[in-house]
Amino acid sequence: MATSNTTFEALAEPSRRRLLDAVRDRELSVGDLVGIVGLSQPGVSRHLRILRDAGLVTVRLSAQRRLYRARADALVELDEWLAPYRRYWSIRLDALGQHLQATSTSEESEDTP
Repeated sequence: MATSNTTFEALAEPSRRRLLDAVRDRELSVGDLVGIVGLSQPGVSRHLRILRDAGLVTVRLSAQRRLYRARADALVELDEWLAPYRRYWSIRLDALGQHLQATSTSEESEDTP
């Protein structure tokens, strides 16, 4: 399964990841986000446009403000792409844990007179 390069490109930038984290659980305006991520208003707006174009955030107009919120469903494709890698590391880490346990048990046996 191939994940959209647009998603990867959007998430590759640390400021955009911080913005996405900030709007994960609530809607925030550009002004709110400026204070949270410490970027200028034009910088926040530019990053939000990239996140919106990648389908990672939604925007809702409320009077004169634009409110942004993360689209969790947009990350499903990325999550599915990462699943085999999580399984790979889980298997490797389980094997390492078993090795360490066996090594520890064998060392304890050798130390016992």
